[in-house]
Amino acid sequence: MTALVTGASSGLGAEFARQLAARGHDLVLVARSAGRLDALAEELRGAHGVRVDAFAHDLAAQGAPERVAADLARIGIAVDLLVNNAGFGTAGRFEEIAAGQDTAQLMVNVVSLVGLTRALVPTMLARGGGGVINVGSTAGFQPSPYFATYAAGKAFVLNFSLALREEYRGRGLRVLALCPGPTRTAFFDEVGERAAIGGPMMPVGTVVRAALRAFDRDRGYVVPGLANALNAHLTPRRPRRLVAAMAKRATRGVLKPA
Repeated sequence: MTALVTGASSGLGAEFARQLAARGHDLVLVARSAGRLDALAEELRGAHGVRVDAFAHDLAAQGAPERVAADLARIGIAVDLLVNNAGFGTAGRFEEIAAGQDTAQLMVNVVSLVGLTRALVPTMLARGGGGVINVGSTAGFQPSPYFATYAAGKAFVLNFSLALREEYRGRGLRVLALCPGPTRTAFFDEVGERAAIGGPMMPVGTVVRAALRAFDRDRGYVVPGLANALNAHLTPRRPRRLVAAMAKRATRGVLKPA
């Protein structure tokens, strides 16, 4: 069985690669950093005796999913499990975020996620089934001022995943949305630890174990951590303007002092 993991050079992606390799999966690793990918690939080959191929691609670039699919075709690999983990976030006042950052964010978090899923799912179905794990966030459960684009993109990931799960129910293809809360990854190197809203910061190993356990059980989505799960499920969803106002009170700490 072969799994493709995006954003595999660090954080959740690298942990997915390690735990899947420990399960005996061959791997295809995709991220921007060729050096870190190659080092991880060598580590996993030595530790678990699995095949690991690594391809450096920037998933913010137009046509990136097609280039990944072309690499797979060139080496003759069919993917059984796609882990759409690659992503990054922006935080702050919308008009103050650097021009182009939110566009690049949506290209990685949404457009390439959809593109890779579309590229790989038909072959999975033709071979009798497979799986997709899409990495969302607890931010996707409500509008989040000062994380406007990030939260909206993660809401897309959650709803896209749940819709596909229903489409493919009974056809051998499982789809899971992983919706973690604050997790110790490079995400917070970019936006700062003030953005760690919700439950306590969780280690990547715990989050990935929860994801794979939920995938094994054919869950539709999973929110690791009791505090995160309570926050995701007990926060009221309507009226929407009130929810957005409540979220603003929680997220405004991300703003830099004037």
